Parts: sequence; structure tokens; C-alpha cells
Amino acid sequence: MNSDTPQHESITGIDKPSADLAKRVEDLESRLAYQEHWLDSLDATIASQERRMMELERINRLMQQRLRELSADNERDLGDTPGPEDELPPHY
Repeated sequence: MNSDTPQHESITGIDKPSADLAKRVEDLESRLAYQEHWLDSLDATIASQERRMMELERINRLMQQRLRELSADNERDLGDTPGPEDELPPHY
């Protein structure tokens, strides 16, 4: 073998290990971009769900407050008068 000729050089000028490495790096970059896209998408979904949950919690607090007000008004109006929910059914 002549010492002037490179041993790993192919016809295309790129040796096989370098081509394999370049392909693997390209595949990894592609996978990383795909994962970043999905992370951004999931982040937006979680932010949207958090806003919705906060709105539902606000509505729940308002409904609980309104229910307490109605219950207090009902007790004030009825006093000790038994209501329909206090009566026993006829078969007892």
C-alpha cells in the first residue's frame, strides 16, 4: 500500500463512519424538533386548562355563596314552619 493514498476515503469523498454519524445527528435533530413542537403544544393546552379551571372555581364560589344566601333567606322566611322535605310520606 502506498502511504500517499488515504485509507478511508470513498469515491464520494465522505467516509462511511462520517456519513453514518451525519445521518444519526440529522435523525436526532429531527426528533428533538418534533419533541419541542409537542412540548409547546402541551404547554399551551395546560395553560388553557388552567385558565378554564380558574374560571370554574370562580363560578363554583359564586354558586356556593348564592346557595348560602338562598338558604339563609329561606330559613328567615319559613322560621320553624315545616317544609315539604320535613313531611313524612303517607305510607308511614
